[in-house]
Amino acid sequence: MSLAVADSPAVTAAPPPRRAARLFRRNRTLVIASVLLGLIVLAVVVLPFFLPSVSATDPVHRLLPPSAAHPLGTDSFGRDVLARLVSGGRASLGLSALITVCAAFSGMVIGLVSGFYRAADAVLMRLMDAWMSFPAIILAMALAISLGASIWTELIALTVLFTPFTARVIRSRVLGVAGRQYIGAARVSGMSRGKILVVHVFPNVLPLALVQVVILAAAAMLVDGALSFLGLGIAPPTPTWGNMIAEGRSYLVVAPWLVVVPGVTIMLCVFLLNLVGSALRIAVDARARTLGELQRLRRSS
Repeated sequence: MSLAVADSPAVTAAPPPRRAARLFRRNRTLVIASVLLGLIVLAVVVLPFFLPSVSATDPVHRLLPPSAAHPLGTDSFGRDVLARLVSGGRASLGLSALITVCAAFSGMVIGLVSGFYRAADAVLMRLMDAWMSFPAIILAMALAISLGASIWTELIALTVLFTPFTARVIRSRVLGVAGRQYIGAARVSGMSRGKILVVHVFPNVLPLALVQVVILAAAAMLVDGALSFLGLGIAPPTPTWGNMIAEGRSYLVVAPWLVVVPGVTIMLCVFLLNLVGSALRIAVDARARTLGELQRLRRSS
């Protein structure tokens, strides 16, 4: 699982609104993926107010297949699967978003400092390299086990896990920007290094950081689902998509919807996030954009 976007200095500055609008007009995949993601987010926010309680049990109607009364069936306790899926989406999407923001922020700070202040580069990047040398899921499991299973433990563990990947990508971009002529001119003019970093370097890094945020969100959702499945994430009875799969695996033969529904939901969200990330990468990466134009011309010829 790769969490890094193109590490080349061929990343352009933030596209203007016209280029962003043109991107949405030309890329139907981006539009469809964005709309579907928006609908999923809207559903997990709004639908819980119109669905049964996730804790309401009905042993008489346990393991019912999908029907008009229960569109996605019921689980082993007679709880409505649709209600639990939507409520679990709040936990899974919310935690993934929080992990993404924390990891992107800490990784950006480390990447900016490491790329612009060369004295700190050797120490920070060696630490990041050492951290990245451990298998990702094993490292997350070790942190979750050592700190105890809870939402805050998972937040800390996955933030620590994903920070080095973002730091590496941002540092690569900062090194490319720091060598440009206008940075040298700003230094000659007497502008402080901190002001150069904020005024000139950060705006050039931001588009790449936004792409990295989308990629991190997909990775965070996958790892969060894996940890919840293993019992190292948010514990039942609070539903998440991962622990719904874990609870339903014992009934895979008689009630496959208990595993299929949350599994397909995770897969769909990760797939849509990757589609959006790929489209945004083309928008901010000159090399990827050129390759996309060449492929489009080749298909049209």
